[in-house]
Amino acid sequence: MFGTLFKALNDQTRRDIIELLQKETLTAGEIADHFNISKPSISHHLDILKQAGLIEAEKNGQFIHYSLST
Repeated sequence: MFGTLFKALNDQTRRDIIELLQKETLTAGEIADHFNISKPSISHHLDILKQAGLIEAEKNGQFIHYSLST
């Protein structure tokens, strides 16, 4: 478990995503707008954060909203 957590936090982009989600719930597209990387790359980072239990995803219509796990 700790290995997954450390892997998730070992990347600056993932730490930046966590910082964004501290302020508000966002979709993957809204998160991607803050970075100069591809949307598939953002999705990969989100998957790693989800696997580590740091964020939650909730499907709402055609969008998935991401928030910090509490």
